[in-house]
Amino acid sequence: MAISNAFLVYILDQLSAWREVTTKRMFGGAGLFCDDKAFGLVADDVVYMKVDDTNRDKYIEAGSSPLKPFENKPTILSSYYELPPDILEEPEEFVEWAEESLAIQKKRK
Repeated sequence: MAISNAFLVYILDQLSAWREVTTKRMFGGAGLFCDDKAFGLVADDVVYMKVDDTNRDKYIEAGSSPLKPFENKPTILSSYYELPPDILEEPEEFVEWAEESLAIQKKRK
């Protein structure tokens, strides 16, 4: 689950017009945080966003799949789905998807 510094800088730049987003490296990847809430993960230079019943179908319809943290193990984290690459390249759309994921985390206590 390695990630490059250049990719993290790119992600933060794409979200820079939105809010203050920070990263925290963990387990070879990194968490994306806003308002002390983890709304996304980065693993292998791929962004995964928090999902629930309010936005999961949007990711599935875009052809995204859930995070599988270990290549040779069956574990899947179905609460995080891959952000479609075309969304990643459009800062305004990326912010919309990030806002939805952050809202999910803010609902949790």
